[in-house]
Amino acid sequence: MSEVRLTVEPRTEFGKGAARRTRRAGKIPAVLYGHGADPRHLALPAVDFARVIRENGNNAVLTLDVAGAAAKAEKGTELALTKTITVHPLKNYIEHVDLLVVNRGEKVTVEVPITLVGNAASGTLVHQDLDTIQVEVEAQDIPDHLEVSIEGAEAGTQILAAGVLLPKGASLATDPEYLVVAVNEAPSEASMEADVDTEGAGVVEDQPEAESASE
Repeated sequence: MSEVRLTVEPRTEFGKGAARRTRRAGKIPAVLYGHGADPRHLALPAVDFARVIRENGNNAVLTLDVAGAAAKAEKGTELALTKTITVHPLKNYIEHVDLLVVNRGEKVTVEVPITLVGNAASGTLVHQDLDTIQVEVEAQDIPDHLEVSIEGAEAGTQILAAGVLLPKGASLATDPEYLVVAVNEAPSEASMEADVDTEGAGVVEDQPEAESASE
């Protein structure tokens, strides 16, 4: 995965009111932390950050150009990964971002999406149990996704996490026994009809009113 450069600003105001002002200015409140350093409060460009996540996913390695950065940050830049994105539950805009400092050559544990490729054998149904798996890999080598081939897979085929092909230098962090994909026999039309018998389903016949004792 390639690095993406963003120009960010330090934040000196905090609290809900300051966060609202930051968002009204077209920026996202963020915190950069990690490697034992004090957390740094930043403002990310909202449109640029959203585009990075849309095009590269949450595992994009960000090269942050920090205005007024501390002298220890060479040329005012930091490498970071997106740790958490908080989205407004109703209005669907990004409210806050947590970023994690990483060093070049450092290994990180991340969730990587799984993409199925190919077509299973005729007469089967494919069920994907895991959409992502965790891998440990150098930050600069995080894959965009991992491909799992189901080409020609027959009913009864199971692919576990241990069977997912990883790039060189990466190791599996997910339990290797976790089921990723199961290929099952598709039910026949006759068996489906037998399972779904709608005759009288949910219908309760009216009971005749009891005759009064006087009649």
